[in-house]
Amino acid sequence: MLIAEVFHSIQGEGRYVGVPSVFVRTSGCNLRCWFCDTPYTSWDPEGEQRTVESLIDEVTAFECEHIVITGGEPMLVKELVSLTQQLAAAGHHLTVETAGTVDLDVEADLMSISPKLANSTPQGSEWAARHDERRHQPVVIHRLIADYDYQLKFVIDTPNDAADVECWLDQFPQVTAERVYLMAQAINRDLLREKSVWLADIVKSHGWRLSPRLHVELWGNTRGT
Repeated sequence: MLIAEVFHSIQGEGRYVGVPSVFVRTSGCNLRCWFCDTPYTSWDPEGEQRTVESLIDEVTAFECEHIVITGGEPMLVKELVSLTQQLAAAGHHLTVETAGTVDLDVEADLMSISPKLANSTPQGSEWAARHDERRHQPVVIHRLIADYDYQLKFVIDTPNDAADVECWLDQFPQVTAERVYLMAQAINRDLLREKSVWLADIVKSHGWRLSPRLHVELWGNTRGT
């Protein structure tokens, strides 16, 4: 499998923010969000071919309970089934971060789903039509939220995006408000803080959650942090 990086840091977003974690980042994605903060796994995929066994050896050497499988889109990687099964059997807590467009029967303690709204489409790019066709797969979402503990993380660029979140959630009435996290589209501290002010008012009015992006607060948009 093509792996962009493996590193030990802290979870910066969602339910387990601040928790020390080992991140395994796969390379390759079926979407092309214009604001992707890891373009080296999507627009220009790079990395090293790794075996499941070599990844397990590297990950377990950190002696860290929490493992985060991220990307790119990790659910494109068939070997992820074996990797997550073996890590789960070894007692690790697994979070799988996905856009929710591809289904794969992996092991996960938390399925962290980041649905892509219309605000993600790379307008003017040759990828725009393909991205729009792929970014919303309700059948996949229904399966994931039925079979896993989950959270939903929405990237918000402007206040108007909140209406798109409401429309998205209307399709999934079983989702309760405490599972919904909004986070600002920002890759620097100043913009993150500016947007988080009005995001706070939005989540208060809906009963949702405001997710920090702690890694951006601490290190900016720095690879491997």
